[in-house]
Amino acid sequence: MFGTCTILLLFFLIDTISTAAVTTFPRATGNVTYTNARVLAQNEIFDGAMRRFDRGRGACKQQVEGGKADAVFILENGATLRNVIIGPDQAEGVHCQGSCNIINVWWEDVCEDALTIRQISGTTRITGGGAKGAQDKVIQHNGGGTIIVTDFYVQDFGKLWRSCGNCGTQYPRHLQLNGVIAKNGKVLAGGNGNYNVDNQSKAIQLTGVASMLLGNQSSS
Repeated sequence: MFGTCTILLLFFLIDTISTAAVTTFPRATGNVTYTNARVLAQNEIFDGAMRRFDRGRGACKQQVEGGKADAVFILENGATLRNVIIGPDQAEGVHCQGSCNIINVWWEDVCEDALTIRQISGTTRITGGGAKGAQDKVIQHNGGGTIIVTDFYVQDFGKLWRSCGNCGTQYPRHLQLNGVIAKNGKVLAGGNGNYNVDNQSKAIQLTGVASMLLGNQSSS
């Protein structure tokens, strides 16, 4: 019979080695190209049925800074984007103007950023999915509040998450990483401790990632 302390320890060990992240990128069921960013209204739910969405050939300008007009999807507060593949022909991926839900969304080849968060407060949840090929950032956190990333796969990247260091207005930012698998990257999370940034992580698997955390940086 296990004692109470032993049982708690076993639960901890199981939690730290288990993950449901999928490491194989899905095959697209079709292709959709938008002339302009597709805007999801407040609390709207959009299911892409695993089609590939982009902005057309030549849309990616590598690390040239863009804006929400260059995104494939713009999500207003409370919107949900699910079962979507973001193709390589785009610049800014997905922009969340408020708290949003990103479920089983895959970025086949990140251009400038995959996902930009502009919520002032609240919680954005990124569940499942994955991203690869980000020269710099996958998730750019420009607003405030909390981002919870669960069962997400990332490979060949600069930073999985980055807190904005040169935004005109700074907010407390919180990051939780649960069940993330990361391969071949520079930094898992880059934050600014002097701007009330904190992060928590569990059940993380890292292969070829140089650093877990990079702090107190002045660049975005």
